Amino acid sequence: MTEYRIGGPTVREINGRRILFDAEGFFEDPDDWSESAARELAREAGLARMTEDHWHVLHFLRDYYYQNGRAPLNKQLKTGLGMRIRQVENLFPEGIKYGARRLAGLPNPKSCM
Repeated sequence: MTEYRIGGPTVREINGRRILFDAEGFFEDPDDWSESAARELAREAGLARMTEDHWHVLHFLRDYYYQNGRAPLNKQLKTGLGMRIRQVENLFPEGIKYGARRLAGLPNPKSCM
């Protein structure tokens, strides 16, 4: 993987694709996301193996984002996934906000305000 810095944002080459990330490592364009990019970012975050639960969360986040134009609130996440929030938090080393959202390719929560 190659990394290019452009001021704040960074262009990274992951599995042969150039992807633009913001300064905190969130995808600038959710359409640049792929499962292979998520796997690579997960490895970097200390998540060696992605389980079915991980993929369930990531795909739910992406589907919700594309249907609603924003990430789900915790209540919607809990209901939609059929999991407790603590379970979701524990799946990702950096929790939901900086772990799951980032791996799902969603924009930085700060840019959604």
